[in-house]
Amino acid sequence: MLTADEVLALIPQQRPFRFVDRLLRLDESGAVGEYTFRPDETFYPGHFPQNPVTPGVILMEAMCQTGIVALGIYLLALDQPRELVQRTTTLLTECAVELERVVRPGETVRVTAEKVYWRRRKLKSNVVLTVPDGTRVASGTVAGMGVLP
Repeated sequence: MLTADEVLALIPQQRPFRFVDRLLRLDESGAVGEYTFRPDETFYPGHFPQNPVTPGVILMEAMCQTGIVALGIYLLALDQPRELVQRTTTLLTECAVELERVVRPGETVRVTAEKVYWRRRKLKSNVVLTVPDGTRVASGTVAGMGVLP
């Protein structure tokens, strides 16, 4: 069984495209991760000048990095050798997410993911993205599949 720090170390995405700073919960039923959108993120100068807003696709990526990548690494490591886990890359297979609110530079978001199913390296999760006061930013379902090179 991997710890949250070990799972974070195995997530292949890195800055500037990693959108999970910490994992607060990680178990067989789901995961909770947080990310703070730094004011110097590469996309803010163009999205939008004078009124920076986090792109919706980036919010979805944050949800996927906790809900299918981190959780998938954890679940795969429960019954596979670490070497196989390290070689596996998780690719998005489906996403149905509704956005409800904008996220601005400096805001922290929390992704709560609950496993729908896990079989043959395919993971589907229900995900909810909130800000610290509990206000919902987005919610939906994401799925991905672990593949070997």
